Amino acid sequence: MVKIRLKRIGAKKNPFYRIVVADSRYPRDGRFIEEIGTYDPTAEPVAVKIDAEKATKWIANGAQPTETVAALLKKNNII
Repeated sequence: MVKIRLKRIGAKKNPFYRIVVADSRYPRDGRFIEEIGTYDPTAEPVAVKIDAEKATKWIANGAQPTETVAALLKKNNII
């Protein structure tokens, strides 16, 4: 199954995430199909950048967002 999920790339105690489309069998920080955005929880206010066009395309094609990504998409009025 294809999922839309977070890929952590930040340093220790300094999280930064990329929002990626990946096969559910791949590791969290491993291979992915496409990057569709970024999420920085340490910024004030929290910085979220998502390509809405790519996200809606992947959801229409059957990709399932994780709980966290679904909340970010709802907050940005994408789904």
